[in-house]
Amino acid sequence: MHSRRALLYMPGDNWKMITKSVTLGVDSICMDMEDGTALNKKAEARATIAKALQELDFGRSEKLARINSIGSGWEKEDIEAVLPFHPDGIVIPKVESFEQVEWADRIIEAAELKQGWPVKSVRVLIGVETARGIMNLREIAAHPRLDAVIFGGEDFAASIGATRTREAVELSYARQAVVVTCAAYDLQAIDIVTIDYRDLKALRAESEFGARLGYSGKQIIHPAQIEPVQTAFTPDDASISYARRIVETFEASQQAGKGAYSLDGKMIDMPLLKNAQKLLARARAAGKQV
Repeated sequence: MHSRRALLYMPGDNWKMITKSVTLGVDSICMDMEDGTALNKKAEARATIAKALQELDFGRSEKLARINSIGSGWEKEDIEAVLPFHPDGIVIPKVESFEQVEWADRIIEAAELKQGWPVKSVRVLIGVETARGIMNLREIAAHPRLDAVIFGGEDFAASIGATRTREAVELSYARQAVVVTCAAYDLQAIDIVTIDYRDLKALRAESEFGARLGYSGKQIIHPAQIEPVQTAFTPDDASISYARRIVETFEASQQAGKGAYSLDGKMIDMPLLKNAQKLLARARAAGKQV
């Protein structure tokens, strides 16, 4: 599992944009057959994504394909068009039930067995973007194939009749429900899109807030958003240094037979140690020296 996911959407029918995306050093590239593809371009998107999976070198970028929602009538053709070429994961949008993940799991497992791939080698990421999806998230998150939950803020606001604001207060409950559920089931939580891709100041603020909430990544719709998002979800040098000091001093304190102790005027105990260890693990996964 990636420990940071800056997840870039690319229209599935746009070969030029997909070939450009593999040069950008983004964590995950999601080639999209759903919202990013016009109704009369669905077949073209399937063929283009299949070609990309066969011909392009994605380097260290995770290669994902987003199918149309289950019940759209396109989902079976979508998944069957791309699965033979072993994407790293399938993204299912607008998930509202455990059974929808189970549907994909059966198809993926059959392909894994047929092709001789390790079972569970193709991950599933789901979009949760409706009131029903949030209410059923606890059951959905228990599915063993699942790797990450992507929170769709725009669709969720529409589903509850909320007005989308810059501050995103109308998303607070659902946004935190996603983080809490993902933490409980050891899944990644991927945060909302910043729609105004030219406003990099707003993007940085929103990314840093998402990271503080506990998200491990964010959706991206433009290459200019990659660097600010990756920076926000990567621990900085000062945080790494402090976390390292906590780990080292905690060990020394334990050996001296002490429980909680003071470091720089703050009381350090087990929860803070666990946080420090998680931060160092995130930093390592992002390629930083720890």
